[in-house]
Amino acid sequence: KVEGRDLRLDLPITLYEAVLGGKVEAPTLDGAVELALPPNSSSGRTLRLRGKGLPAAGAAPAGDLYVTLKIVLPQETGPELADLMRRWEKDKRYDPRENRG
Repeated sequence: KVEGRDLRLDLPITLYEAVLGGKVEAPTLDGAVELALPPNSSSGRTLRLRGKGLPAAGAAPAGDLYVTLKIVLPQETGPELADLMRRWEKDKRYDPRENRG
């Protein structure tokens, strides 16, 4: 998506990449770059890659690339993930909507 000289990209990541962090490839106009994901990155978090947007004319700086993380689960997870989530829900319950009006 183009916004002036800035570009926006939705980047699918795995659940374990979101939780553990790590390095993933992100496409840019100049080719793929390695993007460092901070641990505990929520879906919807946006990371900025300075100067990786559209080039500008003259001496003006290039735009930026904004990468929004989208956690994608596999279509088939097996019972292990469901069991882990039941234990997590029981022991580590939280409500991400608690502060909504």
